Amino acid sequence: MDLEARSLQPNVKVVLLAKLREYKSDLNNLKSEHKRLASANSNQAARDDLLESGMADAMSVSANQRGRLMMSTERLNESSDRIKESRRTMRETEELGVSILQDLHQQRQSLLHANDTVFLLLKVPYRHHLLTGKFEGKDEKEINEERRKKEQVKEIKMLF
Repeated sequence: MDLEARSLQPNVKVVLLAKLREYKSDLNNLKSEHKRLASANSNQAARDDLLESGMADAMSVSANQRGRLMMSTERLNESSDRIKESRRTMRETEELGVSILQDLHQQRQSLLHANDTVFLLLKVPYRHHLLTGKFEGKDEKEINEERRKKEQVKEIKMLF
């Protein structure tokens, strides 16, 4: 394998040679550990080492899992807080919208009432003029101004 790795391209060769050295080192470690465990004198010591390392691995895995679980729980809590804040903002926005709509409704009612009042004020003298043929002391300019106002009122009514 060493020869094959050396014959490849430089960028791949570096990675493969490093892995190969690591594998050789692991193999040598395993061989020495096997010899140590196989010997009769260290049989009990090897058994104790295995049990301790197994417990250490289990503790390490447990601590690792606990850490990931705590991180996930923290992220979940942060997401929940953001959702609560979003809902609070949504409620405030909705309340503001309702308030604005109520204000607009009141303003519309005021405008309609003012429109009706102006219409009635313009309508009464104009009707009197039609019935009697008299201008009630008003000149033609004032009558034309009243007609113009009446047309403006009609245009305003058409908008609503």
